[in-house]
Amino acid sequence: MVAPADEPGAALLALYDRALPVVYGYLLPRCGAASLAEDLTSETFLAAVDSIRRQNAPPVSTPWLVGVARHKLVDHWRRLAREERGLRAVAGDAPDALDPWDERLDTLLAQQTLQRLVPQHRAALTLRYVDDLPVAEVAEVMDRTLHATEALLVRARGAFREAYLDPEDSDG
Repeated sequence: MVAPADEPGAALLALYDRALPVVYGYLLPRCGAASLAEDLTSETFLAAVDSIRRQNAPPVSTPWLVGVARHKLVDHWRRLAREERGLRAVAGDAPDALDPWDERLDTLLAQQTLQRLVPQHRAALTLRYVDDLPVAEVAEVMDRTLHATEALLVRARGAFREAYLDPEDSDG
């Protein structure tokens, strides 16, 4: 059954069938947990429903949904980062050490290492090196200045390298 062009809800349902595997497939390897990927996929499609209800709604497409999913994932990492900052402030932990990133990585160990990092570092590294976004776009997605993002990437690479070289350390 083909949805009439004037029914955005029916069009979204048709798009849902096509886009669900793409959106979920985008999220799953980046967040590392099926339940989180499912939650973020749901949030993505709820945002699409909310969007089409508005006047002057943007055209909803699979690439648009993947962009929304990226923002939902970054929002999730921001929430985690805020929680962890609060916990670190209470515990009095020291900031991450600076260290250059200059080694070839084993993919499985790299994914496991990435999951152990603080959410802000995980977000920056994923957007820059997994999604292959330029630093300026990473800054835009993370709502940071270019220089703050560059500094964050330096710290994130250092934290990643330290955690990668010491896989037994679970502090990230």
